[in-house]
Formats: sequence, C-alpha cells, structure tokens
Amino acid sequence: MAFGVGGGLIATGAPIPELGTVVMHPKGLPIWPFLFITIACGAISGFHATQSPLMARCLHPENHGRKVFYGSMIAEGLVALIWAAAAMAFFPNGIAGLNEVLSQGGPGLVVKEISIGLMGTVGGMLAIIGVIACPITSGDTAFRSVRLIVADTLNISQKSKKNRLLIALPIFLIGYALTLVDFSIIWRYFAFANQALATIVLWTAAQYMRVQGRNYMFVVLPAIFMTGVVTTYITMAGEGLGLSSSVGYPVGVICAVLAAAAFFMKGKGKAQAQNA
Repeated sequence: MAFGVGGGLIATGAPIPELGTVVMHPKGLPIWPFLFITIACGAISGFHATQSPLMARCLHPENHGRKVFYGSMIAEGLVALIWAAAAMAFFPNGIAGLNEVLSQGGPGLVVKEISIGLMGTVGGMLAIIGVIACPITSGDTAFRSVRLIVADTLNISQKSKKNRLLIALPIFLIGYALTLVDFSIIWRYFAFANQALATIVLWTAAQYMRVQGRNYMFVVLPAIFMTGVVTTYITMAGEGLGLSSSVGYPVGVICAVLAAAAFFMKGKGKAQAQNA
C-alpha cells in the first residue's frame, strides 16, 4: 500500500513541498512541536511500547527483537512519511485542497481519493483495505493490552473465556462511550499521552542499557529530543496551558536539558560510588 502510493507520487511527478519556515497549517500552528505529536505513531511511539510485551511473548530467540521492534518502527516511519507527502502533494492547491477534502469527508475521503487517484480502482481498493487493517489491528492490540494490564493488576487468570469477557466487555463499553464525545479532543490527548509514554520508555531503556554496561547514547538522544517535544507541546497547546511560543520554546529546551543533566549526573554519582 505504501509503496504503491509512494510510487504513484514519483510516477506522476507530484510537487511535494519541502519543510521550511513558512507555516502551512490551516490554523497557523508551527511545525515544532506540533508535527511530532500529530504523527503520533511514526518511528517513535508510546504505542509501540505498549505492544512490545505482547509481541515479546511470541518471540523464540531474543535476537528476533531487533527485526520485530526496530524493523516495525522504521517501516511505520516510512509509511508516515509517504502518506504525509501524498496528503500535501496530491490535491490541487496543495494544503488548501487537502483541507477542502477533509472538510467534505474527513480522513477517509482523503485516503479514498489518493489511493484510487494514484493506483486506479483495483490498486486503490487494495490500498484502502490496507489502511482499514491498520486501525483495526491497532485497536485490537490496544484493547488486548488494557485487558492484560487489568488482569495482571487484579490477578485474574485469562485462561478461560469467561474471565476474558469479564474484563473485555466493560473496557469495550468504555471505549464505545468515548466515541460519543468530541473525538478530536480525545485524539489530541491520546497523541500527547502516547508521545509522553514514548519519552518515559526511552529514558527507562537508556537507564537499563547503562546498568547493563552497553552503549546507551543512541537511546538518550531521542529521549532528550522527545522530552523537549512533549513539554513544549503541553505548554503551548490549547488543550494544555495554551501559552505562547516565547514561553513554550524555552520551557521545552530547559526541561530537555534538565532531564539530560539528571540522567548523566545520576550515572556519574553511581560510577564514583563504585570506584570508592
């Protein structure tokens, strides 16, 4: 699906705009930090962290973890980039055309128009099926994660169908009830919580790698970056503190620097204690 859409963009010579200083968001929101929250399931995502314990139970040799987890993160990042490029380049008048289609039929109409427009009826239908499969499987995994967390917390065995339904049905009803309110607001809070969780897991993984005596800098760097993202976002977003960028940007930088300093100072203190 992704390669079909990406290949269609290349074949048609679609004019994909480059990121720059010009704000293209219809409401004038800046790229930093809103882009990194809007794309909530790209290469870095807290949702990956929630799925990891489920997938890890299905792995036999541990070294398959790199292919499953790292590989899927890179693949999802590529999918996100391809669809972002298609959304900006496919419609006449660029972003303005995209906003017009969104107002008429939402993201579903955008997917339909791009898929069929680039790959024809048959290819378009296959792409649409692929897009539908993503949220269905993600939803299934999300509900399963919640069910297992509740079961582990309450120490309820999940071997029998009765016990599974005992937890799954109330969770499903809560999820359905949430769809009856303004989902756009729920999605914004989900996106922030998702990336905040990713930040916490990155710091946790960095500490684990340090304790194991392994190279941890490749985890620390995205942890610092994402700390700046989530703190800047919640400071500036309307569903957060709603402050200006003149406040949000310094707050994000300061929080990222403080988090990094705390991490390295803690490691330095442990090293000195061990040497003593």
